[in-house]
This record gives sequence, structure tokens and C-alpha cells, in this order.
Amino acid sequence: MKRLLIGLFALTCLTGYSQKARQEIAVTPAKAGGVYYAYPVTESDNTPAPKGYTPFYVSHYGRHGSRYLISDKDYAGVIDVMRKAHEAGSLTPLGEKVYADLLRVWEEAEGRGGELTPLGARQHHDIAQRMYKAYPQAFAKDAEITAASTQVMRCAHSMFNFIEGLKELDPSLTIPKESNARNMSYLCHSEPPSWDFNDNKGRLQWKPEYNRWRGGKVNPERLLSSLFNDSRYVKENVFADELLWGLYWIAVDMQNMETEAEFISLFTPDELYDLWEVINASFYITNSSYPRSDGLNVDNAKNLLRNILDTADSYVDNGRHGATLRFGHDGNIVPLAALMRFTGCHGYSAGLDDIADVWQSYNISPMASNMQMIFFRNKQGDVIVKFMMNEKETAIDMPSDIFPFYRWEEVRKYFNETIDTPSIEFCPKELRQ
Repeated sequence: MKRLLIGLFALTCLTGYSQKARQEIAVTPAKAGGVYYAYPVTESDNTPAPKGYTPFYVSHYGRHGSRYLISDKDYAGVIDVMRKAHEAGSLTPLGEKVYADLLRVWEEAEGRGGELTPLGARQHHDIAQRMYKAYPQAFAKDAEITAASTQVMRCAHSMFNFIEGLKELDPSLTIPKESNARNMSYLCHSEPPSWDFNDNKGRLQWKPEYNRWRGGKVNPERLLSSLFNDSRYVKENVFADELLWGLYWIAVDMQNMETEAEFISLFTPDELYDLWEVINASFYITNSSYPRSDGLNVDNAKNLLRNILDTADSYVDNGRHGATLRFGHDGNIVPLAALMRFTGCHGYSAGLDDIADVWQSYNISPMASNMQMIFFRNKQGDVIVKFMMNEKETAIDMPSDIFPFYRWEEVRKYFNETIDTPSIEFCPKELRQ
């Protein structure tokens, strides 16, 4: 009951804050990218540990850094529509400018769909160096450091750049690294029941309702009239919704690229918010603590949390020091943050219009988002830990008399109970289906 009351209190605080999502996006339009938002942290929080405690171990999970759109087709499809309209003389002056800018974007993006961008490489390099400088004792002589990524190249490249950042500060570090199938059972795990739910094959049938709601938010007419000078041409040659979304994805991903081109201003503030809202809702429903999912997506992170606990035990119990570095995707760190019930990462909403009030993707999983657990020990062998989400100290759903630090034995018990409990049980009963 105490845990539930703490969770509801955190939810109430979050709701009061997150009603500002529309205002936040208006002030920082790049946040409309949601999970495409470029990593915003430039300096890590670092509250001094209680007297006598020294850092000795870092447990980490990081999403890959900034990337290009998943496929070359995401660029080429939009460019092809604009090219044909250009050749037909059906573009407005603004449309001609957009077409010319898209061609410049293509010069950088062609052949790189889904790959890490140079910014993504810099993000992980810099996160690593901030980690090392904040907790040098964990990386001292004879540190035992391991690194593992999923088999996707952008994750492996993120790992390589992270390690490079560490070794620039201490070339003597030995860091074995893996990117193979043996670690996928915890780095990138999901269960068939969640597949069925997310693919609309399960009993909950959420997609028809979502699609109707989404349809009311997507209105391409104004945008297309600003780009094309011939409504008949548009009607006969352009799939309006498809082009709208294509331009949106390119627009919000430009912050992750090197080419200086800007497309976000093509959208009004209301349009930009509405597009973010429907994508934000989709990510929440299929990855986080959506009540009608029965906790299936959050439960997918239990293998990862179990690996985090078991690996930490091996360092704590055997007097070792070092770091465990893990690299994956937004679809892994989002459920992990919800499972661990970090403040701001596990809000509950059963209504589509209210999701943005309790859960904002740009706060939880921007590009290069990361979770860090920092372990400290005193001479008596007592161990405490603090939690970092995107290099900001955060709370979990249990009290602490030494916040932002927690006593490891209490945390260990708490998270083992979490693993043994279906995630839906932490959702308020009145919101469950």
C-alpha cells in the first residue's frame, strides 16, 4: 500500500507538470521529435556521496545515439514525390525550396538509413567521459569493465564510441566488448504476448480506437497547399497523409544530422504538437505502462533488470570495481525505466487524450538516453546506490532517508519483488481493463 501511495503521489506531481507538454514543444520544437529528440544533457548531476562512501561500480544501459531515419526509403519516397511535382511545375516557391533542401539532405543520408550519425557518436563519447570524470574510482587500476550491445550496428557503433571516450582518458583500460546473439536475451528481450498486443492480435484490440483518434489529429491540407500550387495535381498524384508523415519524420530528425536544413517551420505549432501527440501515444501504448496492455510491455524488461541485479551482486559480493556497459534501443530502455518506476517514466493513462499529461517520450528516451546505477561503498562494506536517468538523478518508487542515494540491500529486495510481481499490479485498479 505504501508503494502504491508513493506511486500515486508521483503521478499527481507528474500530471501537474506534464500538462505543459504543448508549451514545452512550442518553446523547443525539437522536442516534437519525441524519441528523435537529440540528447539534451551537457552536464551530469553529481550530488556528493555521504561522508566515507566512495564510488566503485557503474551499471549502465544506453540507447544508441542519434541516427538517420531507419531506411533510405524514408527520404527517397518524399524526394520522389517532390521531384515529380517539380518536373510538373506544380510546386509553390516554398515547395521548390523544400525540394532543393531535401536534395541536400539526401547527399548526407543516402545509403545510411538506420546508421549512427556523427552526432550520435559524439553523444556516447561525451557521456562516457562525464561518467569517468564523475566516478574515477570505479575506473581505477584493475577495473573490470565489460561492454555488450545488440546486434544492430548503430548500437555497436555507440558502444565503440563510448569505449573510445573512456580510453582517451585512460588508455590502460581493458574493455572486452560483444555484439552477438548470446546477450540478446536481456539486452533486447520481448515475449510473444506483447507481440500479439502490439500487433493488434490480442484480446484488447486497441488499434481501431487509436486509429480513429489519430485520424482526427492528422490534417495535411494546409501543409500541402503551402507546397503545391495545383490542388488537382495533389488529388491525382499525392497521398496526402503519407507525405505529411514523411516530411514530419525528416523534419524532426534534422537535429541529429550534420546538414544545415530546417523543415520544422513547415508545421504550425498546433500541427507539430498533434503529430507528436499521436506518436507519443503509440510509443507509450506499445512500450510503457499503458493500463490496457496488462503490463506486458513493461514485463519485457524483467530479463534486463535481473541481469542488472545479478551482475551488481557479483561486484558487491566479491569486492570488485568497474563498470557494466550495455547498449540497445528505445524499445528496451523505455520499459526498463517503467519497470524500475523512475519518476516521470511510468505514468498511467487509459485515455488517449490524457497520455501526454503523464508520459512524454522526449523526456524519457531521446537519442542516446541512458540509465546509470552508481554504487558506493564505505570502509565497513556498507553499499549504497543512486539512480541516473539521462544523467539526471532520479527517484524510484520507494522512500530513502539518504536520497538521492538508497541502501543497496533495500533496493535489491525491492527490485526482486518487482520482478516477481506482474507489472499490471502496480497500475491503479480503476484504470485497468
